[in-house]
Amino acid sequence: MGHTPADANRDALRAANLRRLLNPASIAFIGGRSIAGAVQRCRDFGFTGDIYLVNPTHAEIDGVRCHASIAGLPSAPDAVFVAVPAVQTVSVVRDLAARGAGGAIAYASGFSEMGGDGTALQATLLETAGEMAVLGPNCYGLLNGLNGSALWPVAHGAARVDEGVAVITQSGNLAYNLSMSSRTVPFAYLVSVGNQAMIDVAQLIDAFLDNRKVRAIGVHLEGLTNVHAFSAAAARALAKGVPIVALKSGVSKLGAQLALSHTSSLAGSDALYDALFKRLGVIRVKDPVSLVETLKFLSLAGVPKNGKLAALATSGGDAGLVADLAETHGIEFPPVTSQGRAALQQVLPAYANIANPLDFTTTPWGNPDAMRVCCDALLSDDPGAAIMILDYPKESTGEHPDCDIAAHAFADSARRYGVTGAIISVFPDLTPPDHAAQMAAVGVAPLQGLSEGIAAIGAAMWYGATRSRILEADSLSALPVLQAGQGTGSSCLYDEWDSKRMLAEYGLTVPASELVPPADAPAAAQRLGFPVCVKVVSEQLPHKTEAGAVALKLDSPQAVAQAVERMTQSVAQYAPEVKVKRILVERMASAPILELIVGVKREDDFGLALVLGSGGVLVELIRDTATLLLPVREEDVRAALLGLKLGPLLTGYRGGRHADLDAVARNIMAIAKFAQAHADRLMELDVNPLLVLEHDAVAVDALIRLDA
Repeated sequence: MGHTPADANRDALRAANLRRLLNPASIAFIGGRSIAGAVQRCRDFGFTGDIYLVNPTHAEIDGVRCHASIAGLPSAPDAVFVAVPAVQTVSVVRDLAARGAGGAIAYASGFSEMGGDGTALQATLLETAGEMAVLGPNCYGLLNGLNGSALWPVAHGAARVDEGVAVITQSGNLAYNLSMSSRTVPFAYLVSVGNQAMIDVAQLIDAFLDNRKVRAIGVHLEGLTNVHAFSAAAARALAKGVPIVALKSGVSKLGAQLALSHTSSLAGSDALYDALFKRLGVIRVKDPVSLVETLKFLSLAGVPKNGKLAALATSGGDAGLVADLAETHGIEFPPVTSQGRAALQQVLPAYANIANPLDFTTTPWGNPDAMRVCCDALLSDDPGAAIMILDYPKESTGEHPDCDIAAHAFADSARRYGVTGAIISVFPDLTPPDHAAQMAAVGVAPLQGLSEGIAAIGAAMWYGATRSRILEADSLSALPVLQAGQGTGSSCLYDEWDSKRMLAEYGLTVPASELVPPADAPAAAQRLGFPVCVKVVSEQLPHKTEAGAVALKLDSPQAVAQAVERMTQSVAQYAPEVKVKRILVERMASAPILELIVGVKREDDFGLALVLGSGGVLVELIRDTATLLLPVREEDVRAALLGLKLGPLLTGYRGGRHADLDAVARNIMAIAKFAQAHADRLMELDVNPLLVLEHDAVAVDALIRLDA
């Protein structure tokens, strides 16, 4: 059954109620004696709206009045924290829906993550919620740093902010630890989603995109419940210029197993998630610290306008480290201009090496005017971003004032020249909180840790370049992933002859060939012209090489006849059930520059994915592949090809032949067009190898499996 008008109306009401939940004017807490502390936490956080306690057995808890029932509340609360056992949670949510509450956080575990009865209980929870928005179950809650609402079971360390980042995580413990971190990240929202029974990551992204105070969105994923919805939400974020930073766990085999059991969400293929994020301009990070530092840079400093970096350091060693780290992220260092060089020569000693990154030596240290000259010299030439490497020593050294002079000179130059700026400490613990707060207040990101800081800047530059490329190509509408059919469970495998004919109709280049009975193979070879190859054709024999059902480089009718006889005997031993009735005779292609494998794999959540890689005997050895989600653009195919480990072979590596890249891209796009045209039925497609030639490309083997 499709999405009915009634479904659409319910979804719209839930979306409105989700916004009530995220930005409440009134809050209720339902549970035992421990909930009284939540009231004080909200007041300490600065929440000024109404707060109610609901408990049927206590008139008051720790001096806070309790209401005996949900029906007896003075008004329907916008947001409710439900801290009762799983079975009781269902009845509480039913009463809240009847009262007209906006949304609820279901804190209890014991739902679908447990399987069995828990899955049924979660379904009942959704049914009883009606139009109300429910976050969880099995989730930690929600912090709103903009209005001070803390729907949270314990203490937290978040601070009030005027604007900042929204972070969505499937791990309650990670949410708690993020709130306690001392890395100066402005949390506008911190949300734990648990099982995502009703409200998933995509819906939260959509809601946050409607809030102008959210400058960036962080997402910690174990798995997505709706890839297509996430894709659409991320495309909307890209259009609005709100960066998304994703930390995806479940990469390892063990990690994937843990994700499946933890919140009942499938981790999926990491390569497909990687392809999804690249397609949508989603920044991917590898660990929580990188997540925090990247979000901090984006929210406080912003997105650099280009990939060029100006760097100032207090030592030559730090300058060298910056140069090395930046190179791995493709960051450019523009040379110091002649005007900048002249200015620096006025304040630096003769032995100073005037370059970018700049070691400004100790000469200008403690001198505000000299420090400003150093900063201006590098920042005035329109770099996309600028950094100063600055580690504060212990306060007892008395050197903090000199460090402050350098930091404020840098911040002043960054503001005057409109440069995205960051102060980076090599060692994370050498960033004092007061210094970090001062820098954040003037729009300079206080990044902690040199490697993580440079990676954050490189990621922000990648985001800016990716967004510009997509917007310039006007391809936002093509970003959401292709939705494939669900399939019936049974399938039809097509042999090589039929597979090639089907793909050729969409533009795939295949060799000149004939399909004949075994006795006619020599004559067919004579007609095609030597050398030829011959193959046994049968849908029961998809892997012909292992069966000895292929013979190459045959140069006479006699050689063809002998090869057919050998193959017939080999197949009889390998697969006695297969009767050799048809032989494919093909003209041999010339020696290729490279063999490629081009395949399409189907994933229920991701639709169809195009996989490109080095083919032939190298497939398993070097695992040189790239994955692109359909629909795909030709420029993305070209970039993926050139990004392979063996990609340099396509462009004349070390004086070698240049491949016909146009022909290669055209053939891959033909495969993609076939896949998109058969998205409702395609289960599997494999072209291996696609021979890359100097003046063409040709597919010499293919296999297609369609849903029956």
